[in-house]
Amino acid sequence: MKNTIRPKPQAQRRISAEQVTFTIACLILGTIISLVLLAWATEKDIPPVLSVQTQLGEVREAAGQFYVPYQVTNTGGKTAESVQVMGELEINGVTESGDQTIDFLSRNEVEEGAFVFSRDPRQGELSIRIASYKLP
Repeated sequence: MKNTIRPKPQAQRRISAEQVTFTIACLILGTIISLVLLAWATEKDIPPVLSVQTQLGEVREAAGQFYVPYQVTNTGGKTAESVQVMGELEINGVTESGDQTIDFLSRNEVEEGAFVFSRDPRQGELSIRIASYKLP
């Protein structure tokens, strides 16, 4: 009987749980870094662009008061603070007014509110506008 040396079959290298976890963590971290860089690169560096919309069809009456809902949108690149919204209703030469302040409006954010008048705004001239804002 000859004593022959047989080469041992090479053991296949196994992937450990630590290696799998490390790979997944690196992929997640890389994705987060990529998204942050993308957001930074595409950020608009323009001042706030504010608009206000209202629909007279949505006016509701309760307890003798008329509620006019509105939406303020910031489509600009920067955040606006202390956004002042003014509403004026003129019926037969008599003006009723109100103002509201939105504390904070970041880009692409929409805030909703309502003006309350003692007379029906569908019977007169209603004006709702942005009066002012400041930068943070």
